[in-house]
Amino acid sequence: MLIAGFPAGAWGTNCYLVAPAAGEECVIIDPGHQAARGVEDALEKHRLKPVAVVLTHGHIDHVASVVPVCGAHDVPAWIHPDDRYMMSDPEKGLGLSIGMPLMGELTVGEPDDVKELTDGTTLRLAGLELSVAHAPGHTKGSVTFGLPEAADIPPILFSGDLLFAGSIGRTDLPGGDMDEMLDSLARVCLPLDDSTVVLSGHGPQTTIGRERATNPYLRQVAAGQGAQEAPRRGM
Repeated sequence: MLIAGFPAGAWGTNCYLVAPAAGEECVIIDPGHQAARGVEDALEKHRLKPVAVVLTHGHIDHVASVVPVCGAHDVPAWIHPDDRYMMSDPEKGLGLSIGMPLMGELTVGEPDDVKELTDGTTLRLAGLELSVAHAPGHTKGSVTFGLPEAADIPPILFSGDLLFAGSIGRTDLPGGDMDEMLDSLARVCLPLDDSTVVLSGHGPQTTIGRERATNPYLRQVAAGQGAQEAPRRGM
């Protein structure tokens, strides 16, 4: 398994390229603000051929480079239908005062081929099996992507802005909802094995075991309590 990740743009959003190995087909996860150059560098470095872009949610810091990346390689983009509108109208997902200085630098819109994600399905792309879990709370159409354990590779969760190392995604933007966030954490994250590696939309990687033991939100969800306030990240 090859996973090449890098933080991109003003928000340091993690973009990932995932492939069975170097020199093979790959999937690109969340090519956000100013990510196109980093994507091309990683493709060249690892001799990868992209077959799809898949998106954990529709915020501009995760989708800003979808059009150029999909256009350059003639590949589709996958997004949950509840967040699709943000690709063409990002301000609706941000509120009026957040991110506006950057809007003039961005080319918004949909790529030529957009496919919609469905909860509980498995995307079989580039020799990978990505399990899709609808995980609203940060946005109405947030999803996670899971990869099963294979050989010496532990299971992997691409959590988007659902779960971070030590924190969770914010819920104060349009479409955010703390009750939905807590339900998603309980339903999507708690059942996972402690060895599951979490590759999130912002910040360093972690594991479900580490978050189960130390993340204040996940600990309180596991205890059946509401979450108390703690620092949160992401747009």
